[in-house]
Amino acid sequence: MGLIFRRRHQQSSNGALSFLLLLLLWSVAITEASIHIYDNQFFREVGNSYLLSGGSEGILASLSSSGDDQTSSSSSIHDGHSYIRFENITFWRNKAKKLGTGLIQIIIFEAADRNNIGGSAYGGQRAICCTPDLAKMEGCKQGEVIRIPSPTDINWPIVLNAHFRGNSLFARMNDKEVTITKTGMYNLFFVACDPKLKGLRMNGKTSWKNPDGFLPGRMAPLMKFYVYMSLVYLLLSVIWFSQYVRFWKEILHLQHCIAAVIGLGLFEMFLWHIEYVHFNNTGMRPVAITTWVVTVGAVRKTLSRILILSVSMGYGVVRPTLGGLTSKVILLGITYFLATELLNITEYVGTINDISGRARLFLVLPNAFLDAFLILWIFTSLSRTLEQLQVKRSSVKLDIYRKFSNALAVTVIASVAWIAYEVYFKATDPFNERWQSAWIITAFWDIVAFLLLCVICYLWAPSQSSQRYAYSEEVRDDSDDEETQSLTRGKSEGDLSLVKQEKKEKDVGDDNDEEDGEENKRE
Repeated sequence: MGLIFRRRHQQSSNGALSFLLLLLLWSVAITEASIHIYDNQFFREVGNSYLLSGGSEGILASLSSSGDDQTSSSSSIHDGHSYIRFENITFWRNKAKKLGTGLIQIIIFEAADRNNIGGSAYGGQRAICCTPDLAKMEGCKQGEVIRIPSPTDINWPIVLNAHFRGNSLFARMNDKEVTITKTGMYNLFFVACDPKLKGLRMNGKTSWKNPDGFLPGRMAPLMKFYVYMSLVYLLLSVIWFSQYVRFWKEILHLQHCIAAVIGLGLFEMFLWHIEYVHFNNTGMRPVAITTWVVTVGAVRKTLSRILILSVSMGYGVVRPTLGGLTSKVILLGITYFLATELLNITEYVGTINDISGRARLFLVLPNAFLDAFLILWIFTSLSRTLEQLQVKRSSVKLDIYRKFSNALAVTVIASVAWIAYEVYFKATDPFNERWQSAWIITAFWDIVAFLLLCVICYLWAPSQSSQRYAYSEEVRDDSDDEETQSLTRGKSEGDLSLVKQEKKEKDVGDDNDEEDGEENKRE
């Protein structure tokens, strides 16, 4: 008898361990947006049960009570009603197994109530399905999922049943709509406890809706966020391009690159908003729009990094070209674009769930290494440029580059600190219970990129003296008064160009020659 109990205890421990692991990795389930599609998906053996993850989303409580537990397909998307709707759910069992009646249970529970599913015998780990020992101790029904009512609502977790009848190979679940009356992170699992149902598979779909549409709760704030980002990019575009048109004859190649980054940023933010609106209204991510937006984003990120690297090398201000480094910079840009594009397509196109740990690690690592290499190259180049400007005593350019260095250093420090916070955030929230603030993780990077772009625009704004100051060499101490005018915002009066400087030096030289001649005559 003791041996039987030990075996059952071991089975319960293995089942609970597998169950918790599955909760952490439910992103493995194949889903498409807020309408989750199950296309001939197989149940996996987890402990003493066969289990299929149906999805996990943050849902806000309904603002209205209409349509409770019933299908209301004709209702408006923005009706304030939150629900999980089951449509055309069909289960299929293996022909090779002995036929007969069989039970499949559908479990909906909030992340905070995850311990209310399953039980343990003799102080062991938790098991999903009721065993003979648990039936005696906790009063559950053997062969069914163990459900403990929530202390705040005895109707939760919700367990729905579907049955195989006679020798039928399939079981169909009635279409049903479960109203969400409490804000939380909701999880859906399909569970079979009968060993004869091994090899079970399922078709159908579920729709997860928030009060204002199908957009998942953790993503909903981003729809408004991208409206605000589009507006600030539009404002920056108006300011920049007004100066751009005004001084178009004096525009540097560097300022062309800045204009391209601004335009791409505005286009990206606008596309993200369009993508989220379509997602919210239909429940499906538009593959074409999502592909476009992640591609534009990858181009914008790549061009931004190449721009910062080029500025750090002194391109457009200290040197007219990158010389022999041009091919290396282009190769690095192409590599970074491909790595970013692959990561973004895998993470965003056609899905709302975070990609699984190993897959994400495999795709994130190349980006992380490239970013680290870029940062090292940027600061190395920046240090050399500052040294050159100090030797040439170019006080205005030196002041600009010091400001740029400070802004870049602050950005890197803030980014490293935020990465540490992001790791902590995800490590301490394995069940996504803080989903309502998760959107800030994504928004932070867009805000930082915009602020750094604003700094670059301020330091290298178009002006009527851009071309003349671009590569001038200030070597005389008495030129400091004229140099006090900004590199990019100076006026034509008092400009110190190479031609003027050479002429002045030539005149001084001629005067000295004449004075020397007079002295020789006197002698």
